[in-house]
Amino acid sequence: MNQKEIKELIELLVEKDIAEFEIERGDVKLHIKRGGLQVAASAPQAVPVVPLAAPISGPSTTAVGAEAPKPASVAPPPAADDDANLHIVKSPIVGTFYEAASPGAPPFVAVGDSVKEGQVLCIIEAMKLMNEIEADASGEIVKQFVNNGSPVEYGMPLFGIRKS
Repeated sequence: MNQKEIKELIELLVEKDIAEFEIERGDVKLHIKRGGLQVAASAPQAVPVVPLAAPISGPSTTAVGAEAPKPASVAPPPAADDDANLHIVKSPIVGTFYEAASPGAPPFVAVGDSVKEGQVLCIIEAMKLMNEIEADASGEIVKQFVNNGSPVEYGMPLFGIRKS
């Protein structure tokens, strides 16, 4: 079952107002539940849960013998005084976080940089598609919550911006 078939299936379920659906094809099992607005798919490899409104995505494959990305390193919760007024940019999709356009290239942004709304902050790779994540507020980058090459989940904090 490919991404196009899954997308068409979801559109049909939305159109027919079907709340829950499950299908198995060989070793692939797809379970869609609209009540919680989540799509869960499972196969021999782990496939993450993705919100229904976001593009369908999954983990990127790693070559045999290649080292898998290290788990995301999330900073401790912000201190009440210091970071209470931070705007948090969250991941809109599941994938792999990259702070630069290519290996060896300078990062899009660094802590201390000023950013404008719409400026590219990072890339999240999902199913070999590179998705540019843009700032949704102007201000100064004061925290980066994820390390380069780390996997990210939907809704996971990526950056803390002190609005200007």
